[in-house]
Amino acid sequence: MSTRTTSSRLPGLYTLTVGERRRQVAEAAGLDDQALAALDGGLSEDDAAGMIENVLGRYALPFAVATNFTVDGIDALVPMVIEEPSVVAAASNAARMVRAAGGFTATVAPPIVTGQIQLTHIIDVDRALAAVTEAAPVLLARARELTPRLCARGGGPIAVSARVLARPPGPDGGVIVVEIDVDCRDAMGANLVNTLCERLAEPAAHAAAGRVGLRILSNLSDRRTVKVTCRAPDDALADARCPGALVRTAVAAASRVAELDPYRAVTHNPGVMNGVDAVLVATGQDWRAVEAGAHAFAARSGAYRPLAVWREAEGGLIGELELPLAVGTVGGALHVHRGARLALRLAGVDAAPRLAALAGAAGLACNLAALRALATDGIQRGHMALHARAVARAAGTPTELIDDVADALAAAGDIRVEAARVILQQLSQDPSLKDAP
Repeated sequence: MSTRTTSSRLPGLYTLTVGERRRQVAEAAGLDDQALAALDGGLSEDDAAGMIENVLGRYALPFAVATNFTVDGIDALVPMVIEEPSVVAAASNAARMVRAAGGFTATVAPPIVTGQIQLTHIIDVDRALAAVTEAAPVLLARARELTPRLCARGGGPIAVSARVLARPPGPDGGVIVVEIDVDCRDAMGANLVNTLCERLAEPAAHAAAGRVGLRILSNLSDRRTVKVTCRAPDDALADARCPGALVRTAVAAASRVAELDPYRAVTHNPGVMNGVDAVLVATGQDWRAVEAGAHAFAARSGAYRPLAVWREAEGGLIGELELPLAVGTVGGALHVHRGARLALRLAGVDAAPRLAALAGAAGLACNLAALRALATDGIQRGHMALHARAVARAAGTPTELIDDVADALAAAGDIRVEAARVILQQLSQDPSLKDAP
């Protein structure tokens, strides 16, 4: 657990230049300018070529920090890599609201990942199930022999069990799955668990009198979850146009719609994953595995449900998010990606549970921001204002005119590159328009 106490409140950070932001964030996070050099890609061409095949270059995405976060009583600057406008601003604004009531609280379950060995063409699945259950202590002991360093750190394989998937007849005969639960400590655990499955497959098949099928981890890590809760008081929810009590009621109503309708829930949950994924990408995690696990978790009741829910309480909103979140602070892309390692340093993360807590808090913050926008001005008001800046830039607008062109686009409600070029041409022909009301 991080013990850093640097404040995440950096008012006006968005008004600074990139260089000024870097200096302020470096000071707040206790980093020197040399450390922040990893933000310039963080990955050499040689390193990139060593990570995947047929490399031609490197593809960049914006790296930002969300401010105002307090998680478990500790402030953090939360790194986010994402291309979508308004997500970082929304997360920071929602974190400021929650900060007024003490911040986010996270409960992180032990880092248990499950590996699966599929065994097929079994004649008597009940006998096979009993045989694997009887052999489980031997299989577990062998698994622990294969992971001495992890076991020495307090982790390692903790259980072996089996389930029936299909009974004969069928194209694969009788099918059972042997599952190995592994405490992965600060690793995400994919490579480790996959190796264990491959090494234990033949002994398991021999016990069950079946054929070896698939040998791989499950990304539904429903024992490795994070639960994040928070409170947003009415005073923080309010703005000049809408009293906090009305916002509170509207957000809770929006949450209930997602609980009733999967068509809404499947739009509600990306509002969570905007925050979660942005943190995971910044820190070099397998965000695709987390996405798959999160959506499977959302459907575990048999119907697709929201990952985050909001309820009214006296004087404010109570939010709760729960999802599987297998992350690591060792191994994977962190071996080679300087930017991912910097992201962990910037956030003050020194262990996987803290990273899971920050990612979960970012997800709950983004969800609050999205529901608050939907319940008041509509989702497009703030989003399109930021999108207009990107469109203005895409039209070739000089830096000093970006704000003017973006404001004109937003006011006209016509946010297209062609419209931006027309506005830019008008400003070029008549500079006095720049100062027009």
